[in-house]
Amino acid sequence: MKKYYIYNLFLLLFIIGCQPKPKEVDITTNETSGYAITPVAIRNVKLTDKFWLPIIKKVQHKTIEYAIQKCEEEGRLDNFLIAGKKMEGTVKGHMPFDDSDVYKIIEGASNSLISAPNKPLEKLLDSLIDIVKIGQEEDGYLTTWRTINPTQPPASWVKVTEGKRWEYLNMSHELYNAGHLYEAAAVHYKATGKKNFLDIALKNADLMVKTFGDGENQIHAVPGHQIIETGLIQLYQITANEAYLKLAKYFLDYRGDPKNHQLYGAYSQDHIPVIQQDEVVGHAVRAVYMYAAMTDIAAIEKDTLYLNAVNKLWNNMVEKKMYITGGIGAKHEGEAFGENYELPNLTAYNETCAAIGDVYWNHRLHDLTGDAKYFDVIERTLYNGLISGISLDGTKFFYPNALESDGVYKFNQGACTRKDWFDCSCCPTNLIRFIPSIPGLIYSKAESTIYVNLYASNNASIALENNTIAISQTTNYPWEGYVSITVNPEKESEFTLKLRIPGWTRNEVLPSDLYSYENKSEEKIEVKVDGEIMQVQQNEVYITIAKRWKKGETITLNFPMEVRKVLSNEKVKDDNGKVALEYGPIVYAFEEIDNKNTFDSIKISEADFFQVKKEDSLLGGINVIQNKTSKAIPYYTWSNRGVGKMKVWIDVKK
Repeated sequence: MKKYYIYNLFLLLFIIGCQPKPKEVDITTNETSGYAITPVAIRNVKLTDKFWLPIIKKVQHKTIEYAIQKCEEEGRLDNFLIAGKKMEGTVKGHMPFDDSDVYKIIEGASNSLISAPNKPLEKLLDSLIDIVKIGQEEDGYLTTWRTINPTQPPASWVKVTEGKRWEYLNMSHELYNAGHLYEAAAVHYKATGKKNFLDIALKNADLMVKTFGDGENQIHAVPGHQIIETGLIQLYQITANEAYLKLAKYFLDYRGDPKNHQLYGAYSQDHIPVIQQDEVVGHAVRAVYMYAAMTDIAAIEKDTLYLNAVNKLWNNMVEKKMYITGGIGAKHEGEAFGENYELPNLTAYNETCAAIGDVYWNHRLHDLTGDAKYFDVIERTLYNGLISGISLDGTKFFYPNALESDGVYKFNQGACTRKDWFDCSCCPTNLIRFIPSIPGLIYSKAESTIYVNLYASNNASIALENNTIAISQTTNYPWEGYVSITVNPEKESEFTLKLRIPGWTRNEVLPSDLYSYENKSEEKIEVKVDGEIMQVQQNEVYITIAKRWKKGETITLNFPMEVRKVLSNEKVKDDNGKVALEYGPIVYAFEEIDNKNTFDSIKISEADFFQVKKEDSLLGGINVIQNKTSKAIPYYTWSNRGVGKMKVWIDVKK
């Protein structure tokens, strides 16, 4: 293969243009998913939104190409060729999980194919998949660094004694690589109907089934870094092969069991059995990937022990360990959750991958319960602590997402602004796999009910039991609170619409007392159905409309927006005597560049009056909040204009 063949092929994508849509495969049946509520697939939701569509297109048109080029430059693709003896050389790169970056790019590009079909991109993915296949061993094993030279791992913290497979599962990431392989293969199959990548994943998964378990000739162990569990469950959902589900549950059931293996400790959530865990601890990304898998098991097997555990874990996180931006993970050391109420700002970690994993987990919890509170967390995370991880130009990234910067402390892997790549590039490639999937969060369905989870302009087609419903949303959310929804059933029929009332409109920052608004808003939500005002009861979390629907009926929502001052629970010592500002679902930050002469002295008093102003030419077009002496921008846009100071929490003027 010629060097940079992949990169040059990518450049053809926009010369040749879009092609007819590939067939999308429905990979999940009710029997295998276990969830009563089903997300409406990406292919059925066409975004026209002025906020989200540009972000998704940026990833599709720029970030994917950029990441493939970086993977080529750093040898991630070469490693598959070297492992397959098509190229000579030693292991390239820095991390034992470098293979997973390639899988995540394929997953993101596959999600992109669903919403923006493109035959050249599909061909590009076939080329990448061919390269991956070269690196797979005959029995299905696939971790290139071990195949190339099992005695020389790319990272010093991977211990090698005998140079055998699986010998240091705590940090070898062999099972982590497999998990991302499975998840990417499932999405690629869903997008294209092709089995070329799926076959690679299934061959590897069959090896895992033979290798791990409680059988006499099997290895009794669990992965260090979780994600193989959700990957195996996705393969089960495609194939109905219960061996994959059984192995996923084995990896969860035996976590924290010293009779099964030498425990890895709380860092890996391997300190006590998962059904006994009630506090989120350790490496935040590992944790939320595991909690997502536990939720899958609770759904599929109706396992109340698993369900009770995930409920306790979620409560602990949202009540005591979540940032106002929806970020999780307080500590750089161990990329970990801190103690209860330990939420520092300057040294906050808030890994981008953790925010993404938390959305995956909360989405499952909503599909299991239909409770709007999970989408309150998702919305807060999406608009704030998740998209902050990528620059407005799509080629620079935050690994941690601090809530304060002094312009000196290099919190971002050696930098105090976004970097163009990392030796450990899990966050850029995780953004690539996640962002194109955002349309799949907007709607869910269950029998004769449609859930409207998020507000964004789009045209959707939703198949219910005996009817297909076309829904159109028009809105300028999150900058404005007005939403217009038109409903067009294929035939007149009865069904229910449940429209989420965002927590911030109900005077709830998070579904807990971790944060609160300084003053309750007395503004009322206005809802009209075909021009007729509908009464909304106080503290309702959904606007529920059950009726016989005809074509062309409209619903208008008006969520009143005003600048809100947020206080933290007094147990969060770092935020005592401070307030933060919000407008709608957006958390705001004060950046030095906008407050050159006053930044260090900014204080907010109870009497301060803030105005909201739309600035179309600033940071891609945003609402700013300002008073006579200071100006704030949406948190997610900070650090796009060079290095400087920033803070979310501002001292209160006495």
